[in-house]
Amino acid sequence: MAESSTAESGAVGGSGVGVSGVGSGASHAEPRYASALRAGLELVGWVGLPIALWPHSILLAVGVDVLLIGVPAVLQTPGDKPGTVVAVPGWVTVLMVLAELGGAVAAAWLLFPRWAAVLLTLLALVCCGTELPRWRRLLRVRSTRG
Repeated sequence: MAESSTAESGAVGGSGVGVSGVGSGASHAEPRYASALRAGLELVGWVGLPIALWPHSILLAVGVDVLLIGVPAVLQTPGDKPGTVVAVPGWVTVLMVLAELGGAVAAAWLLFPRWAAVLLTLLALVCCGTELPRWRRLLRVRSTRG
């Protein structure tokens, strides 16, 4: 119970940035650095991958953004973030995060100088490490149907 009160007090007293599950009955605090790192890498994928694909296929460039932005906006694991639209098991959320990180790494290798692509790849690996506590929690969550 101490974990619950700590996470809830952090969400109420702070800005709420980096806190998962606020307002959905869940009370799991996610470190701000983990949220910031994931968000930064997601942005690289959201912007970079369509730019890299545009010369080859406009439809593919638009489609990849629909997949990387639209699908995670609709499919969520209950308790992970507020406002679940369509409930999915935790492993689906983990796969979506891995797809977004993979998109960022792919975009980096297609667009950036080699040193920057290496740096972004290393940041993606660090992000996987910072996401492990969240992923473990998500893999314990079951989708609620009914």
